[in-house]
Amino acid sequence: MASEDCRVYHERQKLQFCLLHALNNLFQENDAFTRANLNAIAENLVLNEPNKEPWTPLSFVFKPHHNTVTGNYDINVLISALEEKGKSVVWHDRRNGASSIDLDGPEDTHKLMGIVLNVSVRRFGGIWKSRHWIALRKINGLWYNLDSDLPSPRPFKDTDEVRKFLDYEIGHDGEILLVMNDGN
Repeated sequence: MASEDCRVYHERQKLQFCLLHALNNLFQENDAFTRANLNAIAENLVLNEPNKEPWTPLSFVFKPHHNTVTGNYDINVLISALEEKGKSVVWHDRRNGASSIDLDGPEDTHKLMGIVLNVSVRRFGGIWKSRHWIALRKINGLWYNLDSDLPSPRPFKDTDEVRKFLDYEIGHDGEILLVMNDGN
């Protein structure tokens, strides 16, 4: 779906496909990844695991790296998907806070493509706690929160606001993953 700002691509949340939406929002492209792509990546990860879990009747739905019905992909799928696109992932050391992240480089030559967060969320009136993937990306000189739970992309007014948002998420059990261009 296009947002009100036609320059910014934004997919909305469906089931537990937040990683799929975060990746498409990060790449600013419909079908940069599809369910089939991510499912294949997850299945390939299982084939290459040295310590395979024994098969049970629930194994058809609940796979080691995702749920075949609802999504719910894990970090291994994220890293493999990004590597397929020539990107690398750097896990941000939360002890350093967001001030150590270089958010100010030019988009076309900057090593930092964007940021993916994994945050704790509560749903259904707070009774169900889970994790949620969110993408942040600088587009046309402005950083955007591309969270698929938002009705549209939310621009940050400046990099200080981005850092405050990231520090808040770090303080609330969020994980920050820096998506780097050119394998750097």
